[in-house]
Amino acid sequence: MAINYEQLMAMKRLYQKYSYSDCDVLLYALAIGMGADPLDERELAFVNEATATARPLKVVPTFASVAAGFAEPGEFNLDSIALDGERDITFHGTLPPAAQVTADSSVIGVYDKGKDKGAVIRFQTVLKGSHGEQLASLVSSYFARGDGGFGGPTDGQPAPHQMPRRAPDRVVNIPTRPDQGLIYRLCGDRHPLHSDPESAKQFGFPKPILHGMCTYGITCRGILQTYADYDPSAFRRHAARFSSPVYPGETVTLEMWKDGNLISFEASVKERGVKVVKNGMTMLG
Repeated sequence: MAINYEQLMAMKRLYQKYSYSDCDVLLYALAIGMGADPLDERELAFVNEATATARPLKVVPTFASVAAGFAEPGEFNLDSIALDGERDITFHGTLPPAAQVTADSSVIGVYDKGKDKGAVIRFQTVLKGSHGEQLASLVSSYFARGDGGFGGPTDGQPAPHQMPRRAPDRVVNIPTRPDQGLIYRLCGDRHPLHSDPESAKQFGFPKPILHGMCTYGITCRGILQTYADYDPSAFRRHAARFSSPVYPGETVTLEMWKDGNLISFEASVKERGVKVVKNGMTMLG
């Protein structure tokens, strides 16, 4: 079924109710690889609440991407699988370790890349706390490679963040686990593309791929440890475009450039030399 542009642009869902607990916060941090060194007190603050000396549990900023599960404007009813194209989260405050939240989602753009080039759907979700306070605003971009040619607008998408032309200021290698996709799927995205070898082959991949949103969380983790001194409250915004998948077990090489409070970043897979994240930017406060 061809995309109905006007119908998609009108889609919205308001007051979607969700809740999460400290178990969800702990699982997310583990799923993006934190706590690999169980004696690293800085990362333990995100994955362990049981301490001899009481301290608050820290929440990884990009937990916002799973705090409301799959809050979306509705069913897109596409002809092809929708892959994550980009994510851009603005943080209005530090997320609490447990909360009742509501999510307001609406489509903000639909773009026709051409019959053989697919379609892009952009939508925004605003997370609010129990008193109506805004916690985070998430802009998501889905790419449906088999849904182009519907006659919609071909341009108008925001320009990508421009990367510095100098050599990166810092480079961090972050290994992933062979079973990391099996852990991350427990955060909500249980699509078999990330867990079942047969399904992955049906979608054109030699084996299951890591969730794009797991890679997104890994980039946040890298900046958290490198430029934010493990302080979640330092994050104001975290945005990235996905260009290629990571296979569980590979090493993510994160390149970073610091210009004041702006951190530009890109990521590649060390083993294959493939760029997996482009035009990334983080604003720190």
